[in-house]
Amino acid sequence: MEPTLTATTGRRPLPPTRLRSDNLSRAFGITSTAPRLSWTPPQGTLRQVAYQLTASNGWDTGRVDSGTHGYLPYGGPALGSRDRFEWSVRTWDLAPDGTEIASAWSSPMSVELGLLHPGDWSARWIGPEEPVVPAPGNRPGYALHRDFTLDAAPDLARAYATAHGIYELFINGERVGDQQLTPGSTSYNSTLQVQTFDVAPLLRAGANTVRAVLTDGWFRGSFGFTRDADMYGTQTAFLAQLEMVSGGARTVIGTDASWLVSATEIVSADLMAGQQVDFRRGHGAAGHTVLRDGSFATLSGPVAPPTRIVEELLPVSITRLSNGSQIVDLGQNIHGWVRLSRLGAAGTEVTLVYGEALGADGEVTQDHLRPIDFKNPGQFLDPGQRDSVVSAGTRGEVFEPRHTTHGFQYISVQGLADTLEPADIVGCMVQTDLERLGTFSCSENRLNKLHDIVEWSFRDNACEVPTDCPQREKAGWTGDWQLFVPTAAYLFDVSGFSTKWLNDVRADQWENGVIVNISPSPGPDATRNDPMAFLNGSAGWGDAIVSVPWEIYLATGDAKILAENWDAMNRWLGFVRRTAEENRHPARGTLCPTPEEHEKYLWDTGFHWGEWLEPDGPQPDLFGARSADHGIVATAYYRRSSAIMASIASVLGRAAEAKELGQLSENVRRAWQREYLQADGTVGNRTAGNRTAGNGTAGNGSVDGGTQANCVRALAFDLVPDSARAAVTNQLVNLVREAGTHVGTGFLATPYLLPVLADNGHPGLAYELLMQDSEPSWLAMVDRGASTVWEAWNGLGPDGTPEASLNHYSKGAVISFLHRYTAGLRQAPGSAAYQRIIIEPRPGAGITSAATSHRGPQGLIEVGWTIDDGDLTLRVTVPPGTTAEVRLAGQPNAVVGPGTHTFPAAVPARGAGTIPTLARSAP
Repeated sequence: MEPTLTATTGRRPLPPTRLRSDNLSRAFGITSTAPRLSWTPPQGTLRQVAYQLTASNGWDTGRVDSGTHGYLPYGGPALGSRDRFEWSVRTWDLAPDGTEIASAWSSPMSVELGLLHPGDWSARWIGPEEPVVPAPGNRPGYALHRDFTLDAAPDLARAYATAHGIYELFINGERVGDQQLTPGSTSYNSTLQVQTFDVAPLLRAGANTVRAVLTDGWFRGSFGFTRDADMYGTQTAFLAQLEMVSGGARTVIGTDASWLVSATEIVSADLMAGQQVDFRRGHGAAGHTVLRDGSFATLSGPVAPPTRIVEELLPVSITRLSNGSQIVDLGQNIHGWVRLSRLGAAGTEVTLVYGEALGADGEVTQDHLRPIDFKNPGQFLDPGQRDSVVSAGTRGEVFEPRHTTHGFQYISVQGLADTLEPADIVGCMVQTDLERLGTFSCSENRLNKLHDIVEWSFRDNACEVPTDCPQREKAGWTGDWQLFVPTAAYLFDVSGFSTKWLNDVRADQWENGVIVNISPSPGPDATRNDPMAFLNGSAGWGDAIVSVPWEIYLATGDAKILAENWDAMNRWLGFVRRTAEENRHPARGTLCPTPEEHEKYLWDTGFHWGEWLEPDGPQPDLFGARSADHGIVATAYYRRSSAIMASIASVLGRAAEAKELGQLSENVRRAWQREYLQADGTVGNRTAGNRTAGNGTAGNGSVDGGTQANCVRALAFDLVPDSARAAVTNQLVNLVREAGTHVGTGFLATPYLLPVLADNGHPGLAYELLMQDSEPSWLAMVDRGASTVWEAWNGLGPDGTPEASLNHYSKGAVISFLHRYTAGLRQAPGSAAYQRIIIEPRPGAGITSAATSHRGPQGLIEVGWTIDDGDLTLRVTVPPGTTAEVRLAGQPNAVVGPGTHTFPAAVPARGAGTIPTLARSAP
């Protein structure tokens, strides 16, 4: 196989690009005094051999002979509060002809620190005095404000602000910045983010006013499936400090008891219930604020991009129903709110009901989004997602409820006599402003649509933290993110986003090592004493503390995220190990009163979510799951996490621990084989002799072993010996065929199903499942008009009846198959930061072309292929510092370096290309 190389010499030297401070493209108000600097080497070169950094504070590295260009420690003068510098970099690189060339200097990047120490704050926490606090969901917004005078407009001005609640900051009537839902969602008892704003353009000589609007937010508003409120406290509070410099003199205006408080037009605001506004309400008489207790030690600058309105959508249709409601269809399920600019005459009350689906009568339905009321069995909680506004009749009035969020495609606009035009109502898509890294397209339009709805579903759930759904819960479930993070990291830069979330996961960890299901949370004391505390500590959910840092390391090469989470990983694994060694499931005692030696490596007790929502599986029974034997699932994760931790220990230079963890992982593997591998090599469950038919729980409390999900895990987690792989693969194939060539996996195993089939000799069946369009399947979602991924496989029935959330991204992890197999780009085993890649297209399902790209730490990787008259033409672009192994059927493997290469080949035969070792995702 001889590639054609496109020449890249003869061009003017390019500069390094994508300068970053840690994981931020804009490092403003950070609180790290040791930022790490990164850049991408110039495209068109082979590799970097040296670099030089210069900074405006006098730091100059001179030429440093090194290929390092990621996470370089800052080495300039010591940094303190408010310090600012700009840095630039140039590199020396090898050209394709082997000569060394100097790059151009990069554009500079600014880095500015915020307030680092409690003593930097002269401001005090303040809030409104509330003799009577209304019920959650009915609490008003308050305005906290102060007037002040400046002799001259400042040369430089910064505002540092945060809150217990959600705040918006205004100066002289102008909103400060474009960030939304500030200060953001964190585990507030350990971390509270401070936003830093450049406010000099908003200030003027003479009279000025600073004003903040404060509502409940995550701090004390209702939240999650159970609608708990007051999770972090019962009183909202605000903290801000304006620092203005003019002619060398500094003026500081901080929150204190001199600030005033008044009512606002916000009658109530709640993240779950919605927001109610009455524009007729004046601000009323102002009273003095009161001082509040608040920590300064927990204050932190940003580590992830902020949340913003990233896209605005106009309706695709507006329909007036006979009941007077106007049904607005955005054509896309989104997260955020609407901006309504037609409010009717003075006194008109307009109600907005948000939803993902329409009922048979054409009205927005929310029935499928009602949470179960655990305190009142058989009843449901209100789904919320309802805003209202009363018009004052003022010209230019606009309603934009920025103190709540919703998940919706449809809006029922009620009470408005005026006929809405598309320009009158705009959908505002709100998410953490993540940089796109990856793309995919192919000749099959339905697969392109599937990819599109998965991307939308993730973006809708990427608001501050990785949530499960943007309407019913808005919660940072660990299980969802550990499943989807490899897919997300390919498509978007989620390194800072994940780092921020992992800070909360560690803060929320129990003393005994348990990782809680949801982070951020109010902390260990609150979750451990909750009546449903037993739900925490499940396999596949708690393991996120191991798998998420590992996946971010693989994507970025940043070992710091491994080191930061190492202790938490060990505490989690310690909990798992103690539970396995000290407890034994009763069903095992029935079979053999004396424990066998291998049983100390079986994790078979405690609550586990299990495979969760398998097609045609049993209805969830949370209380019954406490006593069920989920050992076949939990022990598999015990094996996987211990194996990953062995690899992490090696990366961190912990050789002795790596050896010990490797041995532990092997012992768990052998125990799993002893317990769950039958004499004929198939997967089963020794304690499930009284097994019920199909998936689910056996009659004696054991989980059925012979399922698609357990076979998938056996292969994906390298649980079975090579001698049994064929038997387990055949068992899986038979189970798929017995299900009518349908998916039979639930929550945990679905991401691995197609790769396992493709890597174990059945790529054709993998494509059959991918292209299956009857329920349960991915394309059933596409064909029924989904614009986001459903929680349940039957999320929208053939008659349009909705079931559960219609915006859960976890099943969408299947699109990694499109990137890694259909288009054919994956990172090589043992590589991090995409320094070594494998390019191996595996066409199927009649697809005649596919393309993918990923902008990794080394630069842009592009892969595209087309089939024409039986011939396949592959074109790849390899960035500097990267080695690519190209595998094409019928051709010898080729190893190529940076540049653009073209390869001709014959179309691979159906079923060709089996590489069993690739099925083992656990190191």
